[in-house]
Amino acid sequence: MLTPLFWRGVGGEAFAQNPKIDSLLTLLKTDKEDTNKVIHLYTLSNEYRLIGEYDRSLPYGKQALLLSQNLNFKKGIATSYSNIGNIYNLQGRYPEALKNHFAALKLREEIKDKEGIATSYINIGIIYYYQGNYPEALKNYFASLKIQEEIKDKQGIAYSCNNIGTVYNLQGNYPEALKNYFASLKIYEEIKEKYGIAQSYNNIGDIYEKQGNYPEALKMYFASLKIKEEIGDKNGIAQSFINLGALYTKLITHPQPFPKGREHATQVLPKGEDLGGVAQTYLNKGLALSREIGSKESIKESYSGLAVLDSLKGNYKAAFAHHKLYILYRDSLTNEETKKKSLQVSMQYEFDKKEIAAKAEQDKLDAINAEEKKKQQIVIYAVAGLLVLVGVFAVFMFNRFRITQKQKAVIEEQKVLVDTAYESLHEKNKEVMDSIRYAKRIQTALITSEKYIGNALNRLMRK
Repeated sequence: MLTPLFWRGVGGEAFAQNPKIDSLLTLLKTDKEDTNKVIHLYTLSNEYRLIGEYDRSLPYGKQALLLSQNLNFKKGIATSYSNIGNIYNLQGRYPEALKNHFAALKLREEIKDKEGIATSYINIGIIYYYQGNYPEALKNYFASLKIQEEIKDKQGIAYSCNNIGTVYNLQGNYPEALKNYFASLKIYEEIKEKYGIAQSYNNIGDIYEKQGNYPEALKMYFASLKIKEEIGDKNGIAQSFINLGALYTKLITHPQPFPKGREHATQVLPKGEDLGGVAQTYLNKGLALSREIGSKESIKESYSGLAVLDSLKGNYKAAFAHHKLYILYRDSLTNEETKKKSLQVSMQYEFDKKEIAAKAEQDKLDAINAEEKKKQQIVIYAVAGLLVLVGVFAVFMFNRFRITQKQKAVIEEQKVLVDTAYESLHEKNKEVMDSIRYAKRIQTALITSEKYIGNALNRLMRK
């Protein structure tokens, strides 16, 4: 039984504290509308998500998103989108989950949050994985791994390698799966993350079992079980019990992988136990713990293993009873999955209706805005045209002013020249007139007057 994928929440956000729900509810009563409240809202949403109360988790996640948007707290907005996407993913609402994760990715790229970008790629990859779209899942896991290697995020690298290995495992590419699982294990051992180590051991054991290498598979399953018991991972312990029970069941009829066949296979058993007894013990332990934690998937796998074991032991009545219980839980899970898918389709229908209505409303607003924009453009063009005309007129008037000033300067200059010439001519005329008057005086003084001549002539005639 393959250990399920998991994600690291938001991965990379600085929201390390994780107070309990009661404490968070108390804090929210006195919180101001600031980034601290965003963190408390997000963390409360995450707490409810972790315990499976998605209907309570989602409203707080949306409140965190709204407040982040009001504050323009971009990292908080991205974190909220990521959290909401994870909730939708767990609800099986994959289209809405992808929409939120892509929104988170876009914003994280905008603010250059590399660790957040890597986490968004992981979350997107997980959704594609659940949808069975393995090529897209691998594409996003590798994109995440590349960034994690750039920023030297060891935990992130180990996580991505585990996810990549799981996709290769499901595709039947066991060499590549083992390569990535061992890479993940090495890093988890370096950073001493026990959960990751246990997960890697389990997944490596799963590959060895599929390859028929039962001795190594047992070794890995026991190593995984030991760590899960140390950290109190009940779900993981139940899975290990079921894995061991199923593998011991196979050894009843397929002991060949061991060096000395069945004889060597029994050497790994508790003293005085046979293969069938040990298989029965582990499957019953797995069933009991699965019931305790309410894991229907593990209960189903336990009944499946018990049915096979009973059949091999010739206990056909018990085998039939366990097989019926296996069918019951399988159908129950199938019905739940069907209901979930039906709910998903219904939700998607409602979501699409809202999207269509919202788009129609947006189109209407866009049309109004376009008309307003057109009117504004007309006004802008008119004002611009008027300003151009005013500018042209101003240039024209300025040029006319310059020409007038030049003409005025020329006229003033010519006037000065004329006045100077006039003054010069006036002076010359005066000099000439003075000369004429002077000459006349001289002439008058030298020439006998006409009266004298006339008197003289009269005297002569009388004589």
